[in-house]
Amino acid sequence: MEGSLYPIIKALHIIFMVTFFAGTFYIVRLFIYHQEALGKREPDRTVLVDQFALMERRLWYFITWPSVVLMTIFGLWLLWLNPGLLKQPWMHAKLGLVALLLAYHGITHSAFLRIQRNLLQWSSFRLRLWNEGPTLVLFAVVFLVSIKQLQWYYGVIGLLVLGGVIALGINQYRRKRQQADAQAGGPRT
Repeated sequence: MEGSLYPIIKALHIIFMVTFFAGTFYIVRLFIYHQEALGKREPDRTVLVDQFALMERRLWYFITWPSVVLMTIFGLWLLWLNPGLLKQPWMHAKLGLVALLLAYHGITHSAFLRIQRNLLQWSSFRLRLWNEGPTLVLFAVVFLVSIKQLQWYYGVIGLLVLGGVIALGINQYRRKRQQADAQAGGPRT
C-alpha cells in the first residue's frame, strides 16, 4: 500500500505547493494595488479598496491558507513514509527553506490583517521587494529537490545573481514610474 500511496501523496504535496506559491505571489500583488488605491480620489478610492479587500480575503482564506496547511500535511506525510529523507543533507536545506517560507507566510498574514483595516504602512515599493522573497526560495527549493546535492556555493551565487536581477528590475520600474509621475505633474491617482 505504501509503495502505491507515496506517489499520490507526493503529487498532492506538489499540487498544494503550486497553489500556495500562486496565492503567495498574488496576495502581495493585491496588497500593492490596495495600497495604491488608498491614494485615489473618491469615489474610486472606496470602490477599489473595498474590492481589493474582498479579493484579498477570498484569496488568503480560501486558497493560500488551505494550500499551506495541506502542503505541510502532505510534506510531513512523505517524510513519515520515507524517513530516510531526513538523513540527506539536501533535505535539511530544503526544510530550512520551508521554515523560512513559513515565517514569510506568518509576516504576510500580519500584513494582511493590517491592510484589511487600511493600516499597513508599507509602501508599494517595499511590497514589490517583499513579493520577490518567495521567488528566491522557490528557485532554491526546486533546484535542491531536482539535483539533490548541496553545492552551496553555486546555489548562493545563483540566488545572489537572481536577487540582483530582480532588485534591478524593481528599481528600473520605480524610476520609470517616478518619471511618468513627474511628467504628469504628480503621483497618478
